[in-house]
Amino acid sequence: MGRVAVTIKIMPKDPDVDLDKLKGDIKKVVPKDVDLKKFDVKPVAFGLMALYALFIMEDKEGGTEEVERAISKLDDVESVQVENVGLI
Repeated sequence: MGRVAVTIKIMPKDPDVDLDKLKGDIKKVVPKDVDLKKFDVKPVAFGLMALYALFIMEDKEGGTEEVERAISKLDDVESVQVENVGLI
């Protein structure tokens, strides 16, 4: 098994969500065996911003489910969507 780079799009519940706080919350809930490399913020519409997180993790059964589940449980998160997965 190798490692994969995974980009996950995280949509906050509303435009007033503090993205810096949300980044910190995400860092706290990511499993220990997953490396969070960086965040990007991109505009979506009407002042709403999407947070894109790049993770490096083992290519294993279950894939990104554990990470997606952990992030989606956060109060300020509306949705979590895997945008890209690639072997590294």
